[in-house]
Amino acid sequence: MPPLLRTLLSRLVASVLVLAGVSVLMFLIARVIPGDPARIALGPNATPAQVDALRHERHLDAPLPVQYWEYVRELGHGDFGTSLYSNRPVRTDLEQYLPASLELIAVAALLMVLLGLPAGVLSARFRGSAPDVAVRAAALLAIATPAFVWGVMLQLLFAYVLRLFPIEGQLGANLTPPQAVTGFLVIDATLAGDWRVLLDALRHLVLPALALAMAGIGQTARLTRASMVEVYGTPFIEMARAYGFQERRIANRYAFRPALVPVLTVLGLDIAALLGNAFLVETVFGWPGVSRYGVEVILHKDLDAIMGTVLVISAGFLIANLAVDLLVAWVNPRIRLAGERA
Repeated sequence: MPPLLRTLLSRLVASVLVLAGVSVLMFLIARVIPGDPARIALGPNATPAQVDALRHERHLDAPLPVQYWEYVRELGHGDFGTSLYSNRPVRTDLEQYLPASLELIAVAALLMVLLGLPAGVLSARFRGSAPDVAVRAAALLAIATPAFVWGVMLQLLFAYVLRLFPIEGQLGANLTPPQAVTGFLVIDATLAGDWRVLLDALRHLVLPALALAMAGIGQTARLTRASMVEVYGTPFIEMARAYGFQERRIANRYAFRPALVPVLTVLGLDIAALLGNAFLVETVFGWPGVSRYGVEVILHKDLDAIMGTVLVISAGFLIANLAVDLLVAWVNPRIRLAGERA
């Protein structure tokens, strides 16, 4: 078996074990949150008989091991349970809210790459000069400021003052969403050829994606600069200068790729964490995403919905981590060759 395939299979097995551990941990935590989920779901006017019936229906009156076994058995059939908050299958809720969050995260990740990497390269190439100081100060400000504060400031500047972008939601109230094919509004609008809806959806994406990406942009810029400065001190860079290569060529061709390995590792983890960290941004912008949905179900002690949301977010993080490992092995031949010799 090829070494990379063997590594991939071992990571997949480890990911399954991690998901199992997360499910056990979250199952126990969800059960110790104060409050009776059956009473919360039915409201204060429900009779004790109705509450007891719901407890029995959802296995809430059974011992914890029995409750967990029933949940795992249903999960094995693709059933995440029924939400007490929305009174719909949790799977239906996740299918509705997850695409909006993934669109937001995809645009935020794109901004982190397109803005953070060039800023770090610029700062490293002109280290000690005014552009370097400006990039480092801006990166520090981006990291230190919480995402929801960026959201409010971006709303005030670009929505209230300049009126360039909408303030909340995923689509204007005067527009009708296209027929759902993939569940992703931007993709569905493109497939339907509805360019008006596509443009409006992209305009709604800009501010929340930028607010969510600001810390990642700053982190990427700082790490890229530090990694490239370290590479600039290596002998092969001095040799490239001795051969008379232009500084631009040295930066883009010889210094950037070796410096990219640690940057990719941290960048991938930052992107993976966006799904769990997006709830404040989604709340500020009224974005119908799964992170905001997760906060609502926690407040309502919706046990099945809490478990489903956490498992989806955990799976997303593990998949992103696996993708980063494979990407780093592809970028850095030493890692790939080490795996082949092992």
